[in-house]
Amino acid sequence: MAFFMGLLVGFLSAGGVAYALLDGKRQELVERLRSSEVDLAAKRKELAERARSAEAGLAAKQKELAERARSAEVDLAVKRKELAERARSAEEGLAEEIGRIETDRRQLGIAQHATAAKQLSLDQEGERLSAARAQFEARVVAYSDLQGENRLLKRDLRNMDTACRKQQLDSELQGRKQVDLDQRAQDLGGRYLKETVKWIGSSLNQNNFAACKQRLLDAIERCRGIGHSVPSADEAGLIADLKLEYEEVVRSALAREEQARIKAQIREEQQREREKQKLERELEDARRAQDATARAVAAVEARRAAEIERVRAEMASLAAVDRERALADVEAKFAGESARLQAENAQLLQKVDELTPAVSMAQLTKSGHVYVISNIGSFGEGVFKVGMTRRLDPEDRIWELGDASVPFPFDVHMLISTKDAPTLENALHRALHQLRLNKVNLRKEFFRVDLQRIAQIVQEHHGEVKYVATPEALEYHQSITMTLEDQEFIEEAYEKADDDSTPAAGGE
Repeated sequence: MAFFMGLLVGFLSAGGVAYALLDGKRQELVERLRSSEVDLAAKRKELAERARSAEAGLAAKQKELAERARSAEVDLAVKRKELAERARSAEEGLAEEIGRIETDRRQLGIAQHATAAKQLSLDQEGERLSAARAQFEARVVAYSDLQGENRLLKRDLRNMDTACRKQQLDSELQGRKQVDLDQRAQDLGGRYLKETVKWIGSSLNQNNFAACKQRLLDAIERCRGIGHSVPSADEAGLIADLKLEYEEVVRSALAREEQARIKAQIREEQQREREKQKLERELEDARRAQDATARAVAAVEARRAAEIERVRAEMASLAAVDRERALADVEAKFAGESARLQAENAQLLQKVDELTPAVSMAQLTKSGHVYVISNIGSFGEGVFKVGMTRRLDPEDRIWELGDASVPFPFDVHMLISTKDAPTLENALHRALHQLRLNKVNLRKEFFRVDLQRIAQIVQEHHGEVKYVATPEALEYHQSITMTLEDQEFIEEAYEKADDDSTPAAGGE
């Protein structure tokens, strides 16, 4: 609207300037016309004066000639002779005078002709000026037309002023709305940034500082994109707070890992102690049962021997054939019970042998977990470790495998709980034998194989299994994209955490 107002003002200014120029041109033409008329009147007056002067001169000449003629006539009589003598010379002088008069008359005719030509030229100039004046007057806008046009312009100006005021009011209203929207954007951006910072703080752990920092920077850029101002100082403060939280997370994580290791060790020791006590109780029970069985066998043997002696004493008078038959009956009577007791004793002895402390934990139970893990940062893609563990928490074994011996922790693809873990592990190792990385040391359980092939083997020997196809490899990917600044900060955070935990460890 300001553009149209400027255009209208420019148009009016140009119209005023044009009108002033036209009015000045008209005044100039009028002045020139007046000047030409004055010059024409002066020329006419000058020609009239010259004509009157010529006529007066001619009249004077004629009068002079008349006077001279009268004088000549008067003197003619007196000086007829003299005139007669001088008549020729007088006539010659008269002829000369008449010639001069004719010459003056011709000059006067020429002057009159020139005056007529000048008058014609002046008339033509007057006609041209009249035509120019008529043309100018035809081009000049009438005052009434100017008044009408002025009324239209005033009406348009009033309308435009009304429109401008409306536009100004709309602009002010829009400005207030924009201010309100900006304030709402500031509030919304502030709440979003606050919630994002809170969420990042809740999801921060010792392995995802770079990712959390990038999420924070992305959130700040989104807030700036919607109009929420985040000064550089506030951004630096948020990153500094994130670093402080990360240092605390690292310290807490190290403490939790240490506590978890201690608890796992305690659990394992307690489990071993419980297993040991159970084995000792079972072994003691088996030994007591074996002793009881041995005593029962000895008692049966003693009763058998006593019975045989009694039968022999009673049958001393019998024939030899009858004594052998009687002894065979006694032997048959005690043979079944003795054989049963000896069999029970053999079984108890075997159980005692099986329950001796020298038997390993693998001989005690076969239940456990078979795991399939990978480490693309250490071994590349498509390489999997297939193993088993009997620990109550199989993640402890996987965590141990990802200790300082490899640069990155392992990612779990399968974790299969089974009652016969050695059999399932052995089936997988046999099926994947030709795909081993180390074909010399078979205790190295690494295979270059497709994960779906492993899942197929597990389904054949165990049943349906769920697995993670794509490894997270969080630390590996973050290490690739991590800046030198973040790397140095993480190193400092771990060093501080180690320094803080060293006195506590020494105190324990």
